[in-house]
Amino acid sequence: MSGVDTALGLDAKRGPVAVIAKTVLYGALIFVFAGPLVAIMIGAFIPVSDPTKLTVIPDEFTLDNFRQAIERDVFLYLFNSFVVVGVGLLFQVLVSILAAYALARKKFVGSTLVMLAFLGTMMLPEEVLAIPLSLVLADVPVVHVNLIGSLTGMIVPVIAWGFSILVMTEFMKDIPVELEEAARIDGAGELRIFWSVVLPLCRPALGVIGIFGFAMIWDQYMLPLLVAVDNEQFTLPLALRTLRTDEEVGVGVLLAGSLLALLPSVIAFLAFQRSFLRGLTSGAVKG
Repeated sequence: MSGVDTALGLDAKRGPVAVIAKTVLYGALIFVFAGPLVAIMIGAFIPVSDPTKLTVIPDEFTLDNFRQAIERDVFLYLFNSFVVVGVGLLFQVLVSILAAYALARKKFVGSTLVMLAFLGTMMLPEEVLAIPLSLVLADVPVVHVNLIGSLTGMIVPVIAWGFSILVMTEFMKDIPVELEEAARIDGAGELRIFWSVVLPLCRPALGVIGIFGFAMIWDQYMLPLLVAVDNEQFTLPLALRTLRTDEEVGVGVLLAGSLLALLPSVIAFLAFQRSFLRGLTSGAVKG
C-alpha cells in the first residue's frame, strides 16, 4: 500500500531538494508558532519603553521589569490563579470521570438528553452567560450564599465542563464490557470495578482533559471579571488588563507578567504531553 507518514507526505520524500524543503518548512513553522513566545521571553528581560522597538537581539538584560511587577502584587495574582486552577481542576476531573462513568457504562432513561444538555452548554459563548451567571453567584439557589467577591465564586462554575465529560464518556464507551463482567465474577463491587478496572484504562483521556481543563481555567477572564470586587481577588489574566491600563507601567513589565501567565500552561503541557498524545491517538487505529 502506498501512503505517506504525514499529512504533507514529507517523510516519503528523499534527496537534497526534499531536505531543503523540509528545513524551510519546519523553520517557517517554528518561527510562526515559537516566535511570539521567544519575543515575550526576551522582552520580559530587557528595558522596553516603545513596543515598536521590541527586538529579539537585545543590547542589555535587566530584572527591573519583574521587580516592578512584584511591586504591583503580581505574585498575589499568580497565587490566586493557582488556587482557582488547582481546586477547580481537581473537582472538574472528579466530576467528569463520575459523570462519564454513569453515561458510558450505565443505561438509564434520558441519558441522550443529558448528553445533549452538555453539548448545549458548549455552544453558548461566555458573554451570553455572563449576566445569568452573575445573578446566580450573587444568590446561589438552595443555600442562598453570595459567592461574588471570593475565589470560590471563580471555582464553582468551572467544576462541571461539558468538554471534559464528553471526552471521558466517549473514551469509557470503548472499554470492553467483558472486563467488568470478569471483575464481577471475581466478586468486585461497583466502586471496585470503577477504581481498579475502568479508571486505570482512562489515563490517556485523563491527560487530555487535564491539559485542556488547566488551560481553560487558567485563561479565564470573563469569570474573574464578574466575581472579583477588588484587586485582592484578581487572577493573573485579569490583573494583566490592569497593568496594561496603568500609565506608569512600561511594556517590559506587561511582558514580564505575560511570561508568568504563559509559563504554567507550557509547563503543564510539557509535563503531561505523553498522556496527552496517547489520549489523542487512542482509538485512531482499529483492529
